[in-house]
Amino acid sequence: MSRKGRGKPVSGISKETLTQQILATLAKNPELGLNYKQIAKRLNITDTPARQMISDILRELSKHGGVQETFRGKYIVKVSSGYITGTVDMTRMGYGFVSTEELDEDVFIAAKNLNTALHGDKVKVKLYAKRKGARPEGEVVEIIERWRTSFVGTVEVMPNFAFLIPDNKNMPFDLFVPIAKLNGAKQGQKAVARVVDWNPKSKNPVAEIIDVLGYPGENETEMHAILAEFELPYSFTEEVEHDASKIPAEISGNDIKSRRDFRQAPTFTIDPADANDFDDAISISQLENGNWEVGVHIADVTHYVKNGSLVDEEAKQRATSIYLVDRVVPMLPEILSNHICSLNPSEDKLTYSAVFEMNEKSEVINEWFGRTIINSDKRFSYSEAQLVIDTETGDMKEQVLVLHKLAQKLRAKRFAIGGFNFEKTEVKFDLDEAGKPLGIKFREMGTANQLVEEFMLLANKRVAEYVGKIVKGKTFVYRIHDKPDPEKISNFSHFITRFGYNLIEDDKTSLPKAMNRLLTSVAGKKEQNIIETLALRSMAKAIYSTDNIGHYGLSFKYYTHFTSPIRRYPDMMVHRLLSSYLSEENPGPRDKYEKLCDHSSKMEKLATEAERASVKYKQVEYMSDKTGKVFEGVISGVTEWGIYVEIVENQCEGMIHIRELADDFYEYDEENYCIKGRATGKTYTLGDKVNIEVVKADLQKKQLDYKLVNNN
Repeated sequence: MSRKGRGKPVSGISKETLTQQILATLAKNPELGLNYKQIAKRLNITDTPARQMISDILRELSKHGGVQETFRGKYIVKVSSGYITGTVDMTRMGYGFVSTEELDEDVFIAAKNLNTALHGDKVKVKLYAKRKGARPEGEVVEIIERWRTSFVGTVEVMPNFAFLIPDNKNMPFDLFVPIAKLNGAKQGQKAVARVVDWNPKSKNPVAEIIDVLGYPGENETEMHAILAEFELPYSFTEEVEHDASKIPAEISGNDIKSRRDFRQAPTFTIDPADANDFDDAISISQLENGNWEVGVHIADVTHYVKNGSLVDEEAKQRATSIYLVDRVVPMLPEILSNHICSLNPSEDKLTYSAVFEMNEKSEVINEWFGRTIINSDKRFSYSEAQLVIDTETGDMKEQVLVLHKLAQKLRAKRFAIGGFNFEKTEVKFDLDEAGKPLGIKFREMGTANQLVEEFMLLANKRVAEYVGKIVKGKTFVYRIHDKPDPEKISNFSHFITRFGYNLIEDDKTSLPKAMNRLLTSVAGKKEQNIIETLALRSMAKAIYSTDNIGHYGLSFKYYTHFTSPIRRYPDMMVHRLLSSYLSEENPGPRDKYEKLCDHSSKMEKLATEAERASVKYKQVEYMSDKTGKVFEGVISGVTEWGIYVEIVENQCEGMIHIRELADDFYEYDEENYCIKGRATGKTYTLGDKVNIEVVKADLQKKQLDYKLVNNN
């Protein structure tokens, strides 16, 4: 076998041939940066020397200009024309920037050159000749794909026409609505309007009202407005509900005969106290050899929801359930999510299970995957299960305590191999019947949460390993997490020194161990939330993909999502793919699943943004009667227009405009995360503790305004 990089054959492929194959693969994916592992996967190259040659060729091509490294080991074909494609990032001032993987920096687009392009649109841009020292500038020549065509806003009715004033800060244009297209919307109401026409010579797009949400300030109106803002659904169509109602709930004799029967095994669920859908249960029995048989039983959604059915297509589009502060917008109709599929106690339920034989050290001796039937003995809330663990008394104490001990050993091993210990604090609201927030508290993660988490992680990991290792080379849906950007880690490491922390003290300390040590150190301290938030931001985001690169945060080489098919469509895909391989069937083309992975990742991101928006709205609503009150806070963000402060006791974040700092002329110092007074040299830095007074709570903008007080 040849030495790498000499142009001689490796595994029967010459360097020249492999170079052409690499360029062809990148050309097929002009906007998707690929690393050498992903290219090897697409070329069906598995041996180490050839994979190493791919890495060497990519570096050579990058050096000589054939390809461009866009992000830590990911490459695209280098742009050679005066055109680029990218995504518009709009500003309130009317101009925008286009981000693209084809250039190292964003392209500035003047308002007059946007040619009706809006925030989030995928566009083709003609580049202007670059001036020395200036950022690239260009003009939108084609709108390839509209990010959105509908907008949420407030209706303003004139005698002969109307406007919709968009809530979205990235939409700088009001929508012109002909009176005939108001569809019942009245002055001051919130509504959803769809753009139907936009002549480039006209300043405002023409739109029609497609949904009237109600009056601002009403809880139902505002929650629906948040969902509509992210183009997320808030109800099912009658057709989908009807299709779901026809799904038979009865369990037939043939269903039982074709499954492993776990109805006699001690089984329970642990979920939040307010949960209505239970998609995972755990059973445990002791075997004759002294080992434990642990069953992770998951609702068998795909038994009921057939591939290609109306309900399946709706679930595919939604991709995920959405958890707002006061409601769940389910992926599946309630008859399925809360009843037929839900693992309710004392009911026979069809499940898809991962069953493990485990010894006292939590080592997996044997495993089995397949369809089962269970009958849960007990529904625990997290607090109820925690009480059993803490007091060693209560229902099913023997089973809960054994699983607790096994889970803690799994957890210790996971951290020992390099898993991150992120447990971000969740904000929870006490709401009255009208949805008004009466108080804010934080959801605590105890060892009962860890019990469930560790066995779900185990099931997800072992299912992925089964397909990835044993059924090699087959299409599968993985949950992947890339390594963090070194620059982001460096910036984060520099930031925490102002609190007296060091991330990595010597070369022998791995990043996961250092991060876990840091998170333990900040627990319970005032700076905990900001450090945890920034630590998470320094990490890459986990996504779904058929190209497995492992899960860095968990330190797993193989990982998937198998355990929540009631609320995640990728889990349904995993169930179907696993069934295909257990039955030795071909599941179909890989590209179909990759597109669904991409869609699911995008929908997950939108759902997360909507959930955060609902939290932000309720925080502003909670603070609306606290104007004039003083709170202790921590500076959580610094920008050229001001500083953001997070109140310690409730994590409500507000802004202090730079113009309100009247004692000096302050300038933004991006490198040092601060603003600095030109005359006095006084600085306000990320992480500083300050006292603030609440000045204004703007529900329309979901924005809190603060001012500094008593900060000498």
